Order: sequence, then C-alpha cells, then structure tokens
Amino acid sequence: MATGEEIERRVEEVDSARSARRSAAAKQVGDLAERRSEIAGQLAAIETQLGKTLAAANDVISIDELAQFTDVSATDLARWFDGQKPLRVKSQRSKASAAAAKAGRNHRPESTKRTAVHKSSAASEVGATSATTTEARAPVPPTVT
Repeated sequence: MATGEEIERRVEEVDSARSARRSAAAKQVGDLAERRSEIAGQLAAIETQLGKTLAAANDVISIDELAQFTDVSATDLARWFDGQKPLRVKSQRSKASAAAAKAGRNHRPESTKRTAVHKSSAASEVGATSATTTEARAPVPPTVT
C-alpha cells in the first residue's frame, strides 16, 4: 500500500501534466482570439473603405454593373454600400408616409430585391381554385394582338 507522501507525489505528477496541457490550451486560445480580433478590425476597415468607394462611385456605376465587371456578388456590394448609411432610430409613421418617403430612393439592384407573394394572390393570378371551391371557372378568351 502507498504511503501518504507517495500518494501526494503521484497526484502532483498527474496534476502537473494536466495543468501544463490546460495552460498550453489557454495560451493558444488567447493568442488565436487576439489574432482574430486584429484581423476582424482590418476586415471592418476594408469594408468601410469599400462602402465609401461604392458610395462615391454610385452616380457613375451601378452595383449591378460593378458585380458584372468585378465578379463580386451584387449582394456583397449592396451590403458594403448599405453599411455606409447612418443608423437611424425608427420613428412611428403612417404606412402612407413611409411609402412616400421610400418611393424613388431604392438604390438596391434588382438582383438583391425580394418580392413577397401571398398564396391567395399567386393562386388567383394563375387561375387556380382553392381546395374548398368545387365550381368550375369559365375559360379566359385568348387575347388578340
């Protein structure tokens, strides 16, 4: 049977090896996190510069054209451009005044816009009937051109 001193020595050996591994892991994580933070700062500065460049050139070249010429996605270009807009607190406006304020000021390229289509309007546009309707619809006469 091991003596008390022998048990302490064994525990210290195991603990020192574990402690060294823990210390090395913590040091490596700290170093990598610091490096990541520096690179993230550089990336943020580059994105800010990209946004400023896009804003300055917005009157002579569109985002869609830049995407075509540079092989950079229009979504990325629009995100960088949008990053230059000052953040504003949303105010409570009526839907009519909000729509009027937005009209004509949409710089986003068509390729990055999404349109919402409700199921009911999409079904009526293609002439589909709902599951609860059993009556037949009259055929639509062809358009003469």
